[in-house]
Parts: sequence; structure tokens; C-alpha cells
Amino acid sequence: MTTAIELLREEINKELQGSVTIVVLGASGDLAKKKTYPALFGLYQNGFLPENTRIVGYARTKMDREEYLKRITQYIKLKKDDDKDKLEAFKEITDYISGQYDQDSSYQDLNQFIEQSEEKRGIEGDKKNRVFYMALPPSVFVSVAKGLKYNVYSKEGSNRVVVEKPFGMDSETSDHLARELGALFTENEIYRIDHYLGKEMVKNIMNLRFANVLLGHAWDRTYIDNVQITFKEPFGTEGRGGYFDEFGIIRDVIQNHLLQVLTLIAMERPISTDAESIRDEKVKVLKCIEPISIEDTLLGQYVAANGKPGYLEDETLKNKESLTPTFAAVVCWINNERWEGVPFILKAGKALNEAKVEVRIQFHHVAGNLYKGSPRNELVIRIQPKEAVYMKFNNKQPGLSYQTIQTDLDLSYHERYTNLFIPDAYESLILDVLRNDHSNFVRDDELERAWKIFTPLLHKIDRHDDDVEIKPYEYGSRGPAELKDFVKKYGYHRDTQVNYQWPQQNVNPSLNKL
Repeated sequence: MTTAIELLREEINKELQGSVTIVVLGASGDLAKKKTYPALFGLYQNGFLPENTRIVGYARTKMDREEYLKRITQYIKLKKDDDKDKLEAFKEITDYISGQYDQDSSYQDLNQFIEQSEEKRGIEGDKKNRVFYMALPPSVFVSVAKGLKYNVYSKEGSNRVVVEKPFGMDSETSDHLARELGALFTENEIYRIDHYLGKEMVKNIMNLRFANVLLGHAWDRTYIDNVQITFKEPFGTEGRGGYFDEFGIIRDVIQNHLLQVLTLIAMERPISTDAESIRDEKVKVLKCIEPISIEDTLLGQYVAANGKPGYLEDETLKNKESLTPTFAAVVCWINNERWEGVPFILKAGKALNEAKVEVRIQFHHVAGNLYKGSPRNELVIRIQPKEAVYMKFNNKQPGLSYQTIQTDLDLSYHERYTNLFIPDAYESLILDVLRNDHSNFVRDDELERAWKIFTPLLHKIDRHDDDVEIKPYEYGSRGPAELKDFVKKYGYHRDTQVNYQWPQQNVNPSLNKL
């Protein structure tokens, strides 16, 4: 019997006719060595790269093959002894060539290198498939795209161009980038990668919503009071202050990662699971969201505490009077029949008390509740760390007591699926590129609508208008002191006095067998 994994391998080989050349542009950079190459090795290790695959690294850095291999493998983690042989075999299918990003002659050298490789591998005609992964800063996107199209584009096989975020700084710059890329490649050839769409629990949202009758019927304003999507990092911008000061927390996290999660939570049921049907519904949701107002926004910047430096003390930060927010909570209102009046609170911050990304859906209080004071039901989707889905609900305390306690129905992946490996988000998304599946990539009109929601607010923050306030918060705290009242204003109720019973392992071994 053919397994699902074997079917997937067959699908990829059929799609690419058994051969592909993957060009990693920016191969000497951090993104390539930390994410792209480990993801490519994971795919190779599990047999998801076509048999006739070659990986070519391209960057301005001049280095020999030995230095190149050392650089691209330093973040690859081997889990068993057999992996060493796999890694050696992986090295054999990788090459490197240096060149400039703005010179046709460099791209012509790259094309000649690829053509020679294709000839050696016996690749002819429409089997000359090429994937260009741009692990590059956005400042060189357009010049690299032009160099590829005019000099390295396969005229017989397929071409796929992977572009990393950020996709512009606002509506104007995003539209400019879209026009430039659109003039060079078709929309079907472009893959705008947002790695959050490759995370296991984000990809699971549609299954939770549309494969469960119970959740499907409770998924609207009749039952849901508010939705929070939270991103927390326990570290600051140490070493990246210069980059971060240009973008800020909204551009870095909220406008892309968290807004993408919102669309999956809020969209209507697509007519099928094909890429365009899913992305059509996501765009419909975005069209229903008005630009975010400053009144629905809380901004913060961390200060020194607990032995850690404040944002303005970052050595890589040039502007020591910067008003760039490192924390933001913004509220989106979706003006449609399903969600009118339900606040979607997107929160993200650096230098907070823990590492966590989650969706928390809080339901209304039970009408005419017999058990006064019992807390609300909540559905929590923990994206990272330790993927989980759990529902907080009220239950009679076991035994002679009639007290109501809060507990949960818990699906913790690390306990339930002990032998299951969850791939890295980049591995999952590069696999989708090879499959020619756009479901988990951002479409041009989707990107346009997303920027329209945030651009007015971002311009107001960039100008430091009088009504823009940046609240200080301590490194290692939960965020600005004003956050508690801010979310409370939008209906969120945090039960701090509830006798909450967390799931525990059974102490009676015989019960574990049931």
C-alpha cells in the first residue's frame, strides 16, 4: 500500500519531471545558512528532492568550496549516525559561484554554470526546471530579479522565484515592488514566503475549523467575544538594532505574521482546498478590515531592567533618541456578518517575560449562568513553543464538593504525537514550492490589502504625531503597564482568581492503561 509520504514524493517528481536546479541567492548570508540550507538538507534527507537535483549557491563573497560547505552546514543538526552519510551526499549536490547582484556578466556566468551542470546531468528540454531562492535584503530584490529574468531564466522548463519578507515598507513601496516583479515574472512564478504560514499549528487552523462540526457552529460573533493573537520574545534587539529601527515591531511581525494568522481564523469556508480558493477567502477578509486607528493601538519600548539593557542602549542602534516601538497591540475590526463587533487584538513585543506565539479565542459568558462567577470558555491554539490545542471549560470538582473548577481538554503535540517529527516551517514551504502549491504563500492582491490596513498608522508613527505615545516597559515584563486596561477595554477578561486545574499525568498506573 502506497503511503502518504510516498505519494508526496511521486507528486514532486512528476511535477518537476525528476530534475531541478535550486539557486540560493545570498548563500553567504545568515538567512541562507540558518534556515534555507538546513531546510534543503531536511528535504534531501527525507527523499523529497527529485533524484536529479543540484543546489547552486550564489553571493558576492569570494570563497572556495571547502569554506562554502563549512558555512552552509554549520547549522545543520544531525540526529543519528546515519545522518553523517546523508550530509556527505548532500554536499556532493551543492556548488557555489560568486558574482555581483547588479551586473549582467555575473548572471551570465551563473547561467553558464547552470547550463553546464544540466548538460552533465543529462537534463534536456522542458526538464530544465529552476528555483531561485532570494535569501536577500529587499534593497536588492528588483536588481536581482532583473538579472535572473534577462540572463538565467529557463526558456524551456519552469521558473519559480521565492521572495523573502519584508515586502516593502508601506503601500507605496510594496506596490512598486509588486509592479517591478510582476513585469518580470508571472504571479504563478512568484512565491512570497512568510514562514509563519509554514508552521504546523498555523497550517492546522483550517482543519480545526472546517473538519469539526462543533467548532464550525460556534465560530462567529454570536458565541465569540474577542480574539487575541500574541507574539512574545524574551530577548531584545541585541545586535540587530540598526535593522529593527528601520522597520519596528509592526512591520517586522504584526503586518505580516499575525495578520496572516488572523485571515485563517476569520475567513469563510473556501469552496475547495486549492490555493486560489483559500487565498480568495483571505483577501475577502482583508477587504472588510478598516485601516487601524491610533485609538485602537498601544505602543511601547523596553527599558533596562533585570540586568538587561534597554532598547536605546543597543550598541548597534545609531539613533539614541529613537521612538521606534518594540511592542505594539493593535485592534482590527472585521466589518462583515460573521465578525462585526468582535475585536481581533494583535499583540507583539520583544524583551518580554517569555517566548510564546498563540491564538486565544475567548467566548461569551454563559447566559443566565447557574454557577455565578464561573469563567469563560477559551480555545487556545499554541503555535510555539510545544505546539498544542486546548479548550478551557468548567467542570464540577471531583469528589463530594459541588464547586465549579476550570480545567481543559488538552491536545499537546509533544505528548500525544511522541514519535512524530514536525518539520521546520522553511522545510514545509520549500516543499510547497517544489509542488507548485501556492496555498501558503502571499498573493499580490492579498499583500496590497494588508498594507492598506496598516500604512496610515505606520506613517503616523513614523512622523511621531502628537497623538502617538510610546509607553516604556521593563525588559522581562509582560509589556507596558497599560496593557491590562487596554485589552480589558475590548472585552477580554483574565481570570486570575480561578482555581485552574492543569492536566497532569495519572498517578495511578492502572488508569494510564484506560
